Amino acid sequence: MGVILAENDYGKARVRLLRVTRTSDHHDIKELTLSILFEGDFEAAHTKGDNRNILPTDTIKNTVYVLAKEYTAEQIEDFALHLVEHFLTYNPQVSQVRIEMAEHPWTRLSMNGQPHRSAFTLAGGERRSALVIGTREATTVRAGVEGLIVLKTTKSAFEGFRRDPYTTLKETRDRILSTAIRSNWLYSGDEVAFGPAWHGVRKTILETFAEHDSHSLQETLYAMGEAVLKSFDEVSEISFSLPNKHYLLVDLTPFGLENSNEVFLPTDEPHGLIEATLKKK
Repeated sequence: MGVILAENDYGKARVRLLRVTRTSDHHDIKELTLSILFEGDFEAAHTKGDNRNILPTDTIKNTVYVLAKEYTAEQIEDFALHLVEHFLTYNPQVSQVRIEMAEHPWTRLSMNGQPHRSAFTLAGGERRSALVIGTREATTVRAGVEGLIVLKTTKSAFEGFRRDPYTTLKETRDRILSTAIRSNWLYSGDEVAFGPAWHGVRKTILETFAEHDSHSLQETLYAMGEAVLKSFDEVSEISFSLPNKHYLLVDLTPFGLENSNEVFLPTDEPHGLIEATLKKK
């Protein structure tokens, strides 16, 4: 029986980095987590133990730190593009570089009503993300957001759904709608202002979620994606993964009380999961 090496890649995962930029009147910080994977001519390492084409993963990690020193206050998409260019330039055996990057946002502490110059707090579980895949022929850039938890207390219904003998869910015209938004979008074109674009897409997603008169989380997902695609020429497609974070109305009738959409039980598991990708025609 013959055996061949099919797909393979290698790299360095969960490279952690905190970059401090110091000026005379304040400090800025940026915390990142990166995963870098190479595809290329690595068959001999697998089949013959020949490591001549293997750049050590420790070197990959060191390169991240060196380039973080050289490129200080960049958008994460730009930093990923610099890494891709570096690895492809100095490693002819590498055909593709895939970089996933997450930024952990810190905000300044307040002191006497003013932002502190050098003290920060971590802003919850939200992360800004980027996925850059580069070859010698083309490069694609995706940006995104993860862990963006949102909730609204009205403008949400769920009724008219399919029923079978095991359906117990009651219809509602006024419920809490909450999710942890995980979204990524594909940029098109060569000149994209990554920072303003990311903040603009995030703002559009949040404003649409808040104002949309929702009949389901599916409909809200579509409305958010449609708003982004119509508002940003540089975004050609957008994907969402939305867990439906349930808040169940507590039955207070045993205590002689009426619960008029006031007291709820938050539940994390199990939860519904709604996913979709929207593209421009």
